[in-house]
Amino acid sequence: GWWVLSRPPTPLMAAFSCPLLSQVLIIGGGDGGVLREVVKHPTVESVVQCEIDEDVIQVSKKYLPGMAVGYSSAKLTLHVGDGFEFMKQNQEAFDVIITDSSDPMGPAESLFKESYYQLMKTALREDGILCCQGECQWLHLDLIKEMRQFCKSLFPVVEYAYCTIPTYPSGQIGFMLCSKNPNTNFREPVQQLSQQQVEERSLKYYNSDIHRAAFILPEFARKALSDV
Repeated sequence: GWWVLSRPPTPLMAAFSCPLLSQVLIIGGGDGGVLREVVKHPTVESVVQCEIDEDVIQVSKKYLPGMAVGYSSAKLTLHVGDGFEFMKQNQEAFDVIITDSSDPMGPAESLFKESYYQLMKTALREDGILCCQGECQWLHLDLIKEMRQFCKSLFPVVEYAYCTIPTYPSGQIGFMLCSKNPNTNFREPVQQLSQQQVEERSLKYYNSDIHRAAFILPEFARKALSDV
């Protein structure tokens, strides 16, 4: 139930937008929700996670063990530290980078800047994609426009999507999705899940229709972002 109530389907949007999913990097996500879903994916071989606050990890392990279960995965290499600094030092290449950060205040502010997206671009393989916390279209439209603008200067394909989530302000949160491959179509999942597959994976929010619907914005947001 916690995944439905408090975690957006960020890893699933990323996983079903990437045809080659083997090496994954997670920045943030200390509660373990993103990690839990990523390590479930059968083609994922290794996951690197960088979380700034070790206390978040320990609290989640203690009080939210169902969410933090991914921390026991043999696929995981965990770093505790600042995500921006980690990216500056990183020498690895990834198929997918997921940023599951808090709002752009304090330590997380740098994760909403063009310089951070440039670092992620450098760390992506040629067909790689990134999926980042993209704030709320009802509350942060100016920030989303700014992010979309600099993302379009860096990547040939940029999309904004959102989900409904009752524990977030306004009941929604968005994602910025970017790809180095100009042929990427984020709006269509690379794998169409059958109802049986949805049930086997115990998915309570995500399905292939939800994936497509996530890109259909209300008119005010569609118009604002199409002008960028």
